[in-house]
Amino acid sequence: MVKIFLYLKKSVWYILAIFILLFIQAYTDLSLPSYTSKIIDVGIQQKGIEDAVPDKIRKKSLDSLLMFMSRTDQKQVSDVYTLKGDLYHLNKIDENKRDKINSPLGEAMLMDQGVKKQGIDLSVVPKEQMEALLPEVQKEVKGMPESIVTQAGTGYLYEEYKAQGRDVDQIQNRYVLHSGLLMLGLAALSMLAAISAAFLSTRISAGLGRDLRNSVYRKVLSFSSNEMNKFSTASLITRSTNDIQQVQMFMMMFFRIVLYAPIIGIGGLIKVLNTQASMSWILALGIGAIFVVILLLLAIAMPKFKKLQVLIDKVNMVMREILTGVPVIRAFSAQKHEELRFDKANKDLTKTNLFVNRCMTFMMPALTVIMNSLAVLIVYTGAHGIDRGNLQVGDMMAFIQYAMQIFMAFLMISAVSVILPRANVSANRIREIMDTEPTIHSPENPKLPNHQKKGVVEFEHVSFAYPGAEADVLQDISFKADKGETVAFIGSTGSGKSTLINLIPRFYDVTKGKILIDGVDVRDMNLKDLRDCLGYVPQQGVLFSGDIASNLRYGKDNAVPEELKKAADIAQASEFISNKAEGMDSRISQGGTNVSGGQKQRLSIARAIVKNPEIYLFDDSFSALDYKTDAALRRALKSYTADATTLIVAQRISTILHADQIIVLDEGRIAGKGTHEELMKSSKVYQQIASSQLSKEELNS
Repeated sequence: MVKIFLYLKKSVWYILAIFILLFIQAYTDLSLPSYTSKIIDVGIQQKGIEDAVPDKIRKKSLDSLLMFMSRTDQKQVSDVYTLKGDLYHLNKIDENKRDKINSPLGEAMLMDQGVKKQGIDLSVVPKEQMEALLPEVQKEVKGMPESIVTQAGTGYLYEEYKAQGRDVDQIQNRYVLHSGLLMLGLAALSMLAAISAAFLSTRISAGLGRDLRNSVYRKVLSFSSNEMNKFSTASLITRSTNDIQQVQMFMMMFFRIVLYAPIIGIGGLIKVLNTQASMSWILALGIGAIFVVILLLLAIAMPKFKKLQVLIDKVNMVMREILTGVPVIRAFSAQKHEELRFDKANKDLTKTNLFVNRCMTFMMPALTVIMNSLAVLIVYTGAHGIDRGNLQVGDMMAFIQYAMQIFMAFLMISAVSVILPRANVSANRIREIMDTEPTIHSPENPKLPNHQKKGVVEFEHVSFAYPGAEADVLQDISFKADKGETVAFIGSTGSGKSTLINLIPRFYDVTKGKILIDGVDVRDMNLKDLRDCLGYVPQQGVLFSGDIASNLRYGKDNAVPEELKKAADIAQASEFISNKAEGMDSRISQGGTNVSGGQKQRLSIARAIVKNPEIYLFDDSFSALDYKTDAALRRALKSYTADATTLIVAQRISTILHADQIIVLDEGRIAGKGTHEELMKSSKVYQQIASSQLSKEELNS
């Protein structure tokens, strides 16, 4: 999975933007609980009065409070107030200064209230008695929880403000409204940050999927037949689609969840430790329980995730085989057999999917139970703290919200943990393709063909064995085809004819010996240069979705309509093309399924003719043609390709009767070489083939 991140280099600025947006979102989300706490504690319980520091206070009230303070505290408090008429007005002070005078003012207010409740008039109490009484009162107040002192102070100020004639309800409403508007602003900012981060993460993950598909596609195109045999077609399709989709989905969740969860989790933990660390043991208990559940489920499900993608490959493979072979299946009445085969592959995949999903379904209920249990534990513990005066209701509510944010971070990570194992398997399967080096590639210092030998094909003691095979398919093959010659290959099925043709464009590389094109070993030529000089027509005609014209232009993009028409005439395809309503613009479905086998072969031949190469390779490309069309095509082709070298693999002797050189293959060896007349005299294998296909009159003619 780590190597996949290398594809994100071009998106580094987007990733940086996502980091910034996630920090903004986390900051706003983590700020909301504190505002909730303030609305409950300050806005409701304290009537909108934040602390024990009044902005205005009557002279007699402040003089009374100063009596309960030490001389140091008296000086600090007196210095921040200015007397204007009968009221002391608070000067502009910073938060640090405000915090310093808050405690002595709150304690003094609590003591003043206590003394007044006992009916004591301090103005008539002797100074000596006051000095003796004060330490006892201060000692009792100092031992009280800070929350009680603060609430006593705000209660005192509530009565003080009423005595001043101020609208105390307006103070409360203004505070609640201001805090509520701030919360709405933070929520809106969080929403914008979340939407922007989601937009960018989707863009990055979609771009990653696009780049991975492009890389896999280009890599697969560079594979030789050897690598293509290593990975099945179904597996390559799955890796290019489903596997990349899994990685893309994980990446989208990674930038939205995996990055965000630690930020919100650590931020929430810091907030909790800064507020009520006495209940932090509850968080440790919850996080430990969550980890145990996640690790246990992943340990059970991980092996199945690895098996899942292999089973998807198998379903795709069976499905592809069945869809490709529908006519054969129907012809042999094998529908039931194929249904059972697909049903088995489908049930294996379904069974594994159900097992994985059932394991994962336990995760969310288990984690929800843990979260709810912890919420109950927090309320239970917090209630005792409120009862003792160590905790306010708003602080407990904020702690619950912070705790839920921390647990939600772990829940989000657990949700990603469901996708991560499968995405990791998919990433490894993609990397398996990307790390596979093609066995056939262009040399570092390619050689240019010799133009004096243009069109010359030469085999020098060529032998070939398929990778992993014990025996050679071709053994000691040597021949030379000069420019303008037609060389044909004939032999029984499995004699190596098609293999020999496939060695020329380097679909495979020879095991021994060498193949020369224009005097240069094909392994020393640039692959593009080599294949540009070849016009290849495979045994099975392959057409691509589009129209007839686009298929004919496959080897030459800039071919003009006259060239297309001429190629179609030579390939004997003009008649059926002209019979179509749209002519050259007639649609060709995927794989050419809307044209017959013979038409497909003729269009494949026309495609090679349009390319106008110096060497033509026909791999049994006339097998689907009737004798009349075959003869007409060969005559036209012979005239058109007089200056080109033509190599033909054929099953029918009539197709190659007039070739300049016929090579007879038998079990991978050359069993005869020469013209038709020469081989009829010298090669028993050729004589057997000829006698099985031609009448006595044709043989004697």
